[in-house]
Amino acid sequence: MSYFVTGATGFIGKRLVAKLLERPGSVVYFLTREMELPKLETLVEYWGVDNSRAIAIVGDLTRPQLGVSDGDVRKLKGKIAHFFHLAAIYDLKASAEDQQKANVDGTRNTVLLAEKIAAKHFHLVSSIASAGLFDGLFREDMFDEAENLDNPYFRTKHDSEGIVRKECKLPWRIYRPAIVVGDSRSGEMDKVDGPYYFFKLIQKMRKILPSWMPAIGLEGGRINVVPVDFVAAAMDHIAHLKGEDGKCFHLTDPTPMRVGDLLNTFARAAHAPEMTMRINAALFGFIPRSVRKSLFALNPVRRIRHAVMKDLGLPDDILEFINYPTRFDCRETLRALKGGGIAVPPLDSYAWRLWDYWERYLDPDLFVDRTLRGQVAGKVVLLTGGSSGIGKATIRKIAEAGAIAVTIARDAGQLEETRKEFEADGLKLITHTVDIADEEQCNAFVKLMIGQYGGVDILVNNAGRSIRRGIENSFDRFHDFERTMEVNYFGALRLTMGLLPAMIAKRKGQVVNISSIGVLTNAPRFSAYVASKAAMDAWTRCAASEFADRGIEFTTINMPLVKTPMIAPTRFYDNVPTLSPEEAADLVVGAIIHKPVRIATRLGIFGALLHSLMPKVAQIVMNTSFRMFPDSSAAAHKKEGALPSMPSADQIAFSQIMRGIHF
Repeated sequence: MSYFVTGATGFIGKRLVAKLLERPGSVVYFLTREMELPKLETLVEYWGVDNSRAIAIVGDLTRPQLGVSDGDVRKLKGKIAHFFHLAAIYDLKASAEDQQKANVDGTRNTVLLAEKIAAKHFHLVSSIASAGLFDGLFREDMFDEAENLDNPYFRTKHDSEGIVRKECKLPWRIYRPAIVVGDSRSGEMDKVDGPYYFFKLIQKMRKILPSWMPAIGLEGGRINVVPVDFVAAAMDHIAHLKGEDGKCFHLTDPTPMRVGDLLNTFARAAHAPEMTMRINAALFGFIPRSVRKSLFALNPVRRIRHAVMKDLGLPDDILEFINYPTRFDCRETLRALKGGGIAVPPLDSYAWRLWDYWERYLDPDLFVDRTLRGQVAGKVVLLTGGSSGIGKATIRKIAEAGAIAVTIARDAGQLEETRKEFEADGLKLITHTVDIADEEQCNAFVKLMIGQYGGVDILVNNAGRSIRRGIENSFDRFHDFERTMEVNYFGALRLTMGLLPAMIAKRKGQVVNISSIGVLTNAPRFSAYVASKAAMDAWTRCAASEFADRGIEFTTINMPLVKTPMIAPTRFYDNVPTLSPEEAADLVVGAIIHKPVRIATRLGIFGALLHSLMPKVAQIVMNTSFRMFPDSSAAAHKKEGALPSMPSADQIAFSQIMRGIHF
């Protein structure tokens, strides 16, 4: 028996062809565009046959007679028992014009070709979308009753069915699959569609919350999904039954799940928190459609909605289908499949396969270059304070990744030593001696960078000054506050504001500020240091809001305690758990790659929450640490030669629990 299939290279099509080729002596002719001919070898190999049984016919869906040559028409005439039309656009995001050409005009061209070659049966693969947003139970014998067909995809699927019903002179059958997901046996899927749009949201929840924690989600209408292997098997079976012409078959799940249950099924498969508390989206139905439309037409609302949907990987109009109102009767399909061993498997039995395949092969993050080299190669990256500590470890990673690595510091000798060290390792490091606390030096350096490189692509404000001294020991040392502010705030600000105009002109750039966990925990004994870092944090939040539409990213890193020369004077820190400079550099690398608004440790976030929710408790905790850990000898105005006392058991225990916090 011979078949003709359009859309044979598609997700459903290639599986249908595989089923047809399982029939003894079957031959499948399939439509393909000329540009796809070199890729067909893999497809034929998938089918497990040679070119004598899977025969490519060159054509184009949008052309009259599908662009099939007269010679091929003569070759096919009278041979085709079943003509399957699957080629179409199955994409809610496609333009209305493209959908009209492919789904409506393409169906008309296909019908005319099928008639010209005198095929015995015509099979159209439509979609449940042809019912529109019908409110109620849509039967298999219903067509004209479809309503709310405003969406171009719904309208074109409905109109393409109308062409077959009203214009096709051949015996026809129509199949309306539900939302088609991956293969229930392998999980294989070809694109992100339908429920897959919510997988990124589930993945984000899994990263933030433990699996046992109840989450808040949405409840809505019943969403009908079926695996692709069921659709292919059902079509193959029904197409070969006698006496079924002129009928439509709903290839749907007889017991569809509500949105909340569906999402929870995938949440379980992903080991993510389940949405046990659900807000029924129907509650928003009381807002008139015209009011909702006017609200979302407002520029601020539209931008916020677009940003949120983009971050979650959801199409802008996906929320319109949360309250999907249509249920599908499939009694005719169940009757036709009875005794054939073909049925929709429970989603619970294969959801884990769909999730696993998506996370391995379809997750959009897999196709984003998440390497440091991909972000900085060939770009100008300026890091301040790169002659030692965090800065030195970070600029090394940046230089190794192929960036034009530039660093500045006050100590010319140490800078030159660092440059030679990099040079010995085959790395190029551009160094300049600059004191960012000096306005003239800073302004001259900014002019130099703009003149030589047109500015910078990434600025890392790492240079800083720290003073560990209680306020009681600082009454006569106001200059401590001035010095820390001059470097940590005004110095970083001078550089940033000097280099921002060039970033604005290019509409791209990133500023990474190395702040402190102390800003979140309000660490005592570091009032000068924390205040200066908090000032830069506040400025950064304001700037990020102003430049959100200019392509400039701002990231603040609330760095925990790091073992660097900055903390060396405090001998007590020799016995306190700290990050190494390399570990701290990894946080900076993560900021450059992923560009988050903030990077902070869990302890830092907990400290900020504690200060927000229970400020008195937070004060007691921090006061305990303040009294438990003394000022250094220098800060307490003791003799320099005094030996540091060994930490007590309480101090060791407290420092382990509060790892990374400055004491």
